[in-house]
This record gives sequence, structure tokens and C-alpha cells, in this order.
Amino acid sequence: MNQMEKIEQQDKRITENLKIIKNRAVVFSGKGGVGKSTVAVNLAYSLIRNGYSTGLLDADITGPNVPQMVGDHSQPEAIDENQLLPKIKHDLRFISIAPMVPENQPVIWRGPLRSGIITQFLADVVWDELDVLLSDLPPGTGDEVLTAAQKMLPQVAIIVTTPQEVSLLDCRRAVNMAKKLNIKHIGIVENMSGFICPKCGEELDFFGTGGGKKMAEEMEVTYLGHIPMEKENRECGDAGTPIVLKYPKSKTAEAFFNIAENTMAFLEE
Repeated sequence: MNQMEKIEQQDKRITENLKIIKNRAVVFSGKGGVGKSTVAVNLAYSLIRNGYSTGLLDADITGPNVPQMVGDHSQPEAIDENQLLPKIKHDLRFISIAPMVPENQPVIWRGPLRSGIITQFLADVVWDELDVLLSDLPPGTGDEVLTAAQKMLPQVAIIVTTPQEVSLLDCRRAVNMAKKLNIKHIGIVENMSGFICPKCGEELDFFGTGGGKKMAEEMEVTYLGHIPMEKENRECGDAGTPIVLKYPKSKTAEAFFNIAENTMAFLEE
């Protein structure tokens, strides 16, 4: 079998996989450090809470954080040389390259290899029937984002920013990329928006708020909501228990539930 035939076979398997997945969404950002993976993981569990069967593809090949955030670093099970079973943690199906590479070793791969892993995950992971498949993409507008958009054909793009103008500048580029890729629904999430004081519970505006909402209005896309900074959110991510599971009554969890409901409005269309 030549290379072209292999690609055709792989694309055929992707098509068969996607037939039984109702909705596909990508979560990405114009720049790193904005909490994109935290948003992706907590949004996935928020959708499950609302009755949506959900899968999460960790497509950030050089910085895969999903296993750490869900608390499961074990290897996925291979059915045969062409099929993998996703890991399942608290009803979330997920797959990541992280357990397949030596701990603390960098993934020093060029773009085509990184994109190839994403394609392989879409083709070879037995996702089964899902209401939603989320893909946690790397920051920026590079090869992996293009590959995920072209292979997954997502109906929804969720773009994460922080309130600062330097983040909003890159977020605008991500929005324009999503538009050029003809993704039907584009939503903005403003992360690290305000700070919840651990002593008094008051929300303090250290770093600014509202920039994401204003930008969404200017660019005529949907504003999904904002997430404050809260100490427990960082602790839960480090401990492998998402805040929406451990502290469902916290202000941060409530923000995620609100964003999930707004995202569900996209999905129900």
C-alpha cells in the first residue's frame, strides 16, 4: 500500500468515527498561558453534568496536560495495531500522547509528525457514540489547529483569552482563523477574569475584566462567559480533580456551568 492509499484509508476511518459523534468542538487560543486546557477539561465535565456524553482529544502534542488535570496517567489499551480505546475518568473519554512518551521528556517533533498524531487519534481511537467531542488544541494558529479543523470539521470553536490587551490581540487572530476555516459557531471565553479573595470571597479586579466581551461584540461572535481566578481551581488542576467535580458550588464552577449552558445552545442548533 502506497502513502496515498494509506492516507485514503485513514481518512475513511475518520469519516466512520465522526458519523457517530453528533458534535465536534475545538478549544484553542491565540497565545499560551491563558488556561486553555483548564477550560477544556472543566467544560467537558460540565457538559457531562448536563447529560452530554463527551470525549476529549488532547491535541496539544508538545504540551499535553489533560492526563494531569483529570488524574489518570495510565496507558490506553490497544485493541489491535489500528485501534485504541480511550481512557475513561469520571465518565469522560479522553486520549493523550502524554502516557505514551517517557516522563519529563520533550516531544521534539516537526509539524507533520504532530499533525499525524492528531489524525491518528481521530482515525484509530474507538470513541463510540458521543454527543460531543472536544479537542484541546495547542496555542497559536499552526499546523495542529489546521489539521484538527480540516479533519474534525468542528461546528464550534471556543477561543480562550485573558482580559489583557496582549492576549486579546492574539485572540483576534484566532477568531479570524476560525472564520477562515468556516467554523459555524465561534465563542469567546475570558479566563482569569477577576480574582476571588480566599479570605473574604470578594471578587477583586486585579488584571481587568470585560475585554473578551467587548472584543466578541466588535468581531460579531458569541461571548460565552468569564471565569475568575480562584485558588482552588489551580489546586484542583494540579491534583487531577477538576474544580467542577470537587467544588461544584464554587464561583469558578458556576462560571464553567454557565459557559457549558451557552455552549449547549450552539450544540442544540
